[in-house]
Amino acid sequence: MHNLGFALEGAWKVLAAGLLLGAGLPLLFALGIRSLAYGAGGDAEVHGSRPRPAGTVLGWVLFAVVLAGVLLGLTFIVASGFGKALSFEHVYPSIVDK
Repeated sequence: MHNLGFALEGAWKVLAAGLLLGAGLPLLFALGIRSLAYGAGGDAEVHGSRPRPAGTVLGWVLFAVVLAGVLLGLTFIVASGFGKALSFEHVYPSIVDK
C-alpha cells in the first residue's frame, strides 16, 4: 500500500512540472507577445487604440521570466551532466556536489 502512495506522490510531481514547464512557459511567452501589442497600440492592437507603456513593460518582464526558466532548465541539465546537482537551499539556485 505504501508503494502506491509513493507512486502517486511521484506522479503528482511529474504532472506539476509538466504543466509548469510544458504549458506555463509558452503561456507566459504568449502573454508577453500580447502585452507588447497592447503596449504598442495602433495597428498592433485589434481596436487601434493609443500606445500604453505599461503593456510594453509587462511584456518585457514576462519575457525575462521565460528566459530565466529556460536558463534554469539548461543549468539543471548541464549540472547533471557534470555529476552535480542544482540546489535551492538558499533563495537563489546553486550548483552543489551530489
